[in-house]
Amino acid sequence: MVLVNTTLASFMSFLDSNIVVLALPTIVRELPGTSAFDGVWIILGYSIVAAVMLLTLGRFGDIFGRVKMYNLGFAVFTVGSALCSVSPNGATLVGFRIVQGLGSALIFANNNAILTDAFPSNERGRAIGINQVVGIMGSVIGLTIGGVLTQTLGWRSIFWINIPVGGFSTVWAYFRLRELSVQAHTREGVDVLGNLLFAPGVGLVLYGLTFGAFSGWGEYDTVIMGIGLILIVLFVYAQTRIVYPMMDLRLFKNRVFSSGIIANLFSSIARGGVTLNLSIFFQGVLLYDAYRAGILMLPYSLAFVAAGPLSGYLSDRYGPTRFVTAGLIVGSVGLALLAVFSSTPSPAYSHLVVGMVLSGAGNGMFVAPNIASIMNSVQPTRRGVASGMATLIYNVGSLFSISLIFVVLATVAPRSELQNLFAGLPVQGDLNSAVFGRGVSMVYALMGAFNFLALAPLILRLKR
Repeated sequence: MVLVNTTLASFMSFLDSNIVVLALPTIVRELPGTSAFDGVWIILGYSIVAAVMLLTLGRFGDIFGRVKMYNLGFAVFTVGSALCSVSPNGATLVGFRIVQGLGSALIFANNNAILTDAFPSNERGRAIGINQVVGIMGSVIGLTIGGVLTQTLGWRSIFWINIPVGGFSTVWAYFRLRELSVQAHTREGVDVLGNLLFAPGVGLVLYGLTFGAFSGWGEYDTVIMGIGLILIVLFVYAQTRIVYPMMDLRLFKNRVFSSGIIANLFSSIARGGVTLNLSIFFQGVLLYDAYRAGILMLPYSLAFVAAGPLSGYLSDRYGPTRFVTAGLIVGSVGLALLAVFSSTPSPAYSHLVVGMVLSGAGNGMFVAPNIASIMNSVQPTRRGVASGMATLIYNVGSLFSISLIFVVLATVAPRSELQNLFAGLPVQGDLNSAVFGRGVSMVYALMGAFNFLALAPLILRLKR
C-alpha cells in the first residue's frame, strides 16, 4: 500500500514537470503578457519552492508525522494544479506554480522516508527504484499526453489531468496510509533563522542570474546575486550554531552519506535540465510542434525506465558502488554525444537517439542505488531530515541546471530575438539552427562535465 501510493505521487509530479516543459513555448506564445523571462520562472518558481522548503518539511515529518505531511502535500498539489489552469497571465501562472511547488515539497520531503520505514534494508533499493522509475514513466507519458493536449485542447489542459488523480489520491492516502515511523522528535523545534536565510538566498541568486542574462548584466543584477550569496554563507554558518538546524551538518561526518549527497548534487546539475534542453532543441531550433517534440524525446525517458529498476534490484544484492559508478560513466558519454550531434546544422535523429539512450540509461542506473545508500547510512530517527536533504540537493542542482540552460542560450542569442526563439517561432538569419543550436550544444557539454565530476566523491568513499 505504501509503495503504490507513494509511487502514484511520484508519477503525478514527474508527469506534471515534463508536461510543463513541453508546453513552455506554447505558453510563451499564447498566454497574454508572458515574456521569455516569465517562461523561465514558470519552471524555476515551482522548483525553488520545492527545493527551499524540503528540509523544513522533512523536519515537520519527523515531528508531526510523515504521513500527515505527505497527505497535505497531495491536497496542496491538486489545488495548485487547478489554479494554474485558470491563470490569466504569466505572472499569476508563476504564482500558482509556486503553490504547486509547495505541494510537491510536502510530498517529496517525506516520500523516501515513508518507503524506508516500510521496507527492510535488503528491499529498499528495489522499492525506491520502482518508485523512481514509475515516476519517470510519468514523465514518458507526460511527453506524449502533453504534446497531444497542447496541440488539441490548449496548454491549460495539461493541468486538468492532475485534478481527478490528485483528488482521488488525497482521499485514498488519508484513509489507508498509517504512520510507520519510530518515535517522533517532538522536542525538536523548527529552524526559523535557517529558513529566513536559505530561501531568500537561493531565490535572489537565481533571480539575479536569470534577470541579468535576459536584460544585460549590470550593477543591479550583481548586487542581487551578492546579497543572495551572503545569505547562503550566513545560513551555513548558522547551521553550525543552532541546536536543531534545518540542515543537519553532522550527517556529513558519515562518509557514505556525504559522498552520496555530493555525487547527487553534481549528477542533478547534469540531468536536471536534460528534457528541457531537448524540448528547446526540437521546438526552438528545429521548429517542431509540441506533439512531435514529445514523441522524439521518448528514448531518453524509456532508457531511464529500463535501467532504473534493474539497477535498484542488483544494488540490493551486490552493493551500490559499481552501479552508481557505471551509471555516471555511461551518462557522461551520452551527454557528450548529444553535445557533438546537436551542434551540427541538420543532425540525424538516429545519432541523437544514441546520446539520449546512453544518457537516460546512465541516469537510471545511478539514481536508485545512490538514494538507497544515502538512506541506509542514517539512523531511522533522522530519515525524514536525510530524505529532505537528498531531495533538496537534487532540486538545487536541477535549479542550477535549468538556470544554466537559459543563461547560456540568452548569452549566445541576440536579446531582440529571445522572445521568438523561446516561443519556438522562426527567426530571420538562420538564428534558430546556427545560434540556438550552438547554445544547446554548449549546455550539453557543461552537463557532461558535471556528470563526470560526480565520480570524484564516490572514488574518495573507497579510500580508507
